[in-house]
Amino acid sequence: MPEASLEGQWKMRKGLRDPVPLPSGQAEQRSPEEEKHFPQSYHLAQPQGHQSSNSSPLEEELKNCWQSPKELVSEAPRAKFQELACQSAKEMGSSLERIPEGKGPYSVGCTDLMTGHSIQGSFLRLYYPSQIGTSDEETIWIPNKEYYYGLSDFLNINRTLGGFFFTCNFGSVTCPAKWNAAFKLGEKYPLIIFSHGLGAFRTLYSAICTEMASRGFVVAAVEHRDQSSSATYYLNEKPALGAKGEASELHKEWIYYRKLKAGEDEVALRQQQVQQRADECVRALDLMLDINSGKQIVNVLPLNFNWMLLKDSIDVQKIAVMGHSFGAATTIEALSKNVQFKCGIALDAWMLPLCEEVYPRVRQPLLFINSEKFQWALNILEIKKLNYKDTERKMITIKGTVHQSFPDFTFLTGNIVGKIFGLKGQLNPNTAIDVSNKASLAFLQKHLGLNKDFDQWDSLLEGKGHDVIPGTNIDLPPMPPQSKQ
Repeated sequence: MPEASLEGQWKMRKGLRDPVPLPSGQAEQRSPEEEKHFPQSYHLAQPQGHQSSNSSPLEEELKNCWQSPKELVSEAPRAKFQELACQSAKEMGSSLERIPEGKGPYSVGCTDLMTGHSIQGSFLRLYYPSQIGTSDEETIWIPNKEYYYGLSDFLNINRTLGGFFFTCNFGSVTCPAKWNAAFKLGEKYPLIIFSHGLGAFRTLYSAICTEMASRGFVVAAVEHRDQSSSATYYLNEKPALGAKGEASELHKEWIYYRKLKAGEDEVALRQQQVQQRADECVRALDLMLDINSGKQIVNVLPLNFNWMLLKDSIDVQKIAVMGHSFGAATTIEALSKNVQFKCGIALDAWMLPLCEEVYPRVRQPLLFINSEKFQWALNILEIKKLNYKDTERKMITIKGTVHQSFPDFTFLTGNIVGKIFGLKGQLNPNTAIDVSNKASLAFLQKHLGLNKDFDQWDSLLEGKGHDVIPGTNIDLPPMPPQSKQ
């Protein structure tokens, strides 16, 4: 029998062990081989194993149904799952806030842009300062049912049941940005290219992106087509035929998450993917610069948005790249590929996809914002290899946070779903994202030369504050003396 993949080993470990909180500064004990790769591909959290005895009956029932998808083929268990999903949705709807609005002075608009009719094109969601009153339409958070299918595949559950669960719990969620609102003229705005994590897609970090846009940034959130997204698509240039043979709308070609095969080397796959992801970030940058120069672009999506309003609206000297987890690794790779990115922000970086040969090519300033519960010693040591001469490298850790404290799911799940999937840390989700955003803004002001007041949060970059510490909470082994060159 072939050896299970490291991804599979990790999932089995999580399913069989009680999640025991570790003291701050202590890493979980793992074998040398696990330590090299841990925690692997779980960047949208997998369902947790046994919970503590104070779990609610509804939580226990839903968890048991979720972890036994093959048993849900008969009508009775399926109906039970649907009943539980609806109950969890009611619990969420009665007790939770929405995705937090941006705290800055700008109203935020949102639209999508897709170029080309193949995976070589670009696909992104744009968040931007907008003109007030030009749109009353709310932006749908997850716009297609196929994304629910992709999330179900990623989480190893039945598509029908997963689709029902996600629709019941998240189908009506909107993000705090006005759909296709007119772009706000009169300023040159700094630009951020944002890269999502493994199993995510372009819409799942709207709390971060809307905050940046409300502070006066244009943010292009890329949807990656390297099969690391739960789902994505492009529009096939050959129209699908309607029922009577007439030409209909362009056909959506869906691309779903690629799972590791038994015995497959994850490192090789992720290194290949991070190259494509970084190239997609660079293409997104080039596309935004073309728009800024007034070049006519063709959005193959049928959206009524005037891209010519963005001409001369971007400050081409003030461009950053930012991402979470696999997206943080993508951020580092993109910095090595294009010096037009003046700095980068890595949220809870996952370093496995990167080759060490990349490190000396990254000469721009970098900020690492880590959660308390995700990092481990060898990953931190890899981050420290990025130190480069006099170039600033900052690292802070936000106390009471988990890896999923950065994507939007943390704001939208109640105790039931939040506990099952490990989406919530001890720190209030709104406080956690506020600390992360303020530290990011302070760093961006410093290294993009912005004339703003974000320096009021400079102390966060030094790890000063109630909810942050400087550097890492992980105990590191003694470093060998470096040879003089």
